[in-house]
Amino acid sequence: MKAHARLVACRDGERTVLRELCSVAPLMLYPRRGSGAAAVVHLVNSATSPLGGDELTLTVYVGPGAVLRLSGVAATLALPGLHGERSHSTVDVEVAEDGSLEYLPEPTVVTARARHTAVLRASVASGAYFHTREVLVLGRAGERPGELTTSQHVTRGAVPVLRQTLTIGDSTLDSSLAQLAGNRVLATDLVVGGPELPAASGEWWSRSPLAAGGTLTTSLAPDAVTALRPFQGL
Repeated sequence: MKAHARLVACRDGERTVLRELCSVAPLMLYPRRGSGAAAVVHLVNSATSPLGGDELTLTVYVGPGAVLRLSGVAATLALPGLHGERSHSTVDVEVAEDGSLEYLPEPTVVTARARHTAVLRASVASGAYFHTREVLVLGRAGERPGELTTSQHVTRGAVPVLRQTLTIGDSTLDSSLAQLAGNRVLATDLVVGGPELPAASGEWWSRSPLAAGGTLTTSLAPDAVTALRPFQGL
């Protein structure tokens, strides 16, 4: 299955309006009414996607001065195809000058035998704000995970802020101290254009200022609740 959803948020006077809202199953976008000056949209993925062979694309544009919060409603399950096909999901984001976007999807669960590639590309203006969070869960309870490759490519103005790619699903690598140290959940939180925060760390988590501006916080834990604790208040 191939599906492409698109969302365009623009400023209109003192509030943000949705100039374009195009949903295609299994990517469904539902605006929340009465959300004030900012626009709030919920992203709902079908319980059976992404399935092996699927190609899903979400495009988001936030215009000058617009404020958008795009959040998930339920966890995404990466499921295997009948013949071992790889599934793909791509999120393309552009935030214009003085715009603000919070993109906070729910966790992605990599089920047994799944083969999935997830890509986030974000172009953020030098005076804009962007906040995103990714939570990866290796398999359902008592299940060995399939394979996931996730990439993030973020620029601010013309300067690269973050370029990283991670592949999980190899039991030897996942159990090593160089990668996941046997933890089942990996969470990352990226903020571009927010307040400057110093480097910090704790047990299985760290916060690092980025050279081009922004902050990346990474957390490892046996469960999602524990993994998200370092992000409380962000």
